[in-house]
Parts: sequence; C-alpha cells; structure tokens
Amino acid sequence: MNMSVQMIFVNLPVKDLNKSKEFFAQVGFTFNPQFTDENATCMVIHDNIFAMLQVEDYFKSFTKKEIPNTENSSEVIVALSVESREQVDHYVNNAFAAGGKHSKEPKDHGFMYEWGFEDLDGHLWEFIWMDSKALE
Repeated sequence: MNMSVQMIFVNLPVKDLNKSKEFFAQVGFTFNPQFTDENATCMVIHDNIFAMLQVEDYFKSFTKKEIPNTENSSEVIVALSVESREQVDHYVNNAFAAGGKHSKEPKDHGFMYEWGFEDLDGHLWEFIWMDSKALE
C-alpha cells in the first residue's frame, strides 16, 4: 500500500516568535493567522507544506529531548524546491538581508542549483532548483 500523506508540518523551536515571523516574512513566506498565537505560528511554505515556528518552552511540551544547540549542532536541513535559479538567489538573498547567516556557498551542478542559509535560530534552510528535463 502506498503512503498517502496529505500535508507536512515541520516543527521548529524559536527563541523570539515575533523576530522569526519578521525574518521569514522578509524571505517571502506568509502565515496562517488561524494557527498563530503567542506560542506558535503556522508559516505557509506551499499549499500543503507548513512550518510551525514554536517558542522554545512550547516546543519542549511536545518532547522530552533537549533542543540542540544550533551553534554546534544541526538537527535538520529544510530543503525547498523552487522553479528557477533566480528564485533560489532571490530567497536566499532575502534571508541574508533579513539577518540570516551564510551556511555554505551556492553549488551549481548543471542540472541542479542549490544555496542555503541559517535562520535567526541557526536552523538550516536550502533552496534548490532542478532541471526536470535533465532527469529524464
């Protein structure tokens, strides 16, 4: 039987919810006000793809594990596919302008182009463009 997942929610702890919302709004994301309060916000990545940005104390209520120190650890790299190389550059440059950190240099593989950044809490994000025709 094939898995039939309907949506994805990536949950990420943040130190300052308002600053994180401002940062990601500058990158280009929107938020669903129905699922936003003082503890969390629902960042809309695409129709059925969301990131729940949760203040650390609220995030801790969902797990017994410690939140990793992102200064020296990484728990995940959120990779998002976009329609063009220009969009990769656009979103990553927006992140830098909003205060994001460089995490690596852009990589051009010919059929694929990728570039990423660290958000205000040290979470790693990548934007990727792939030439679907080259994969055929």
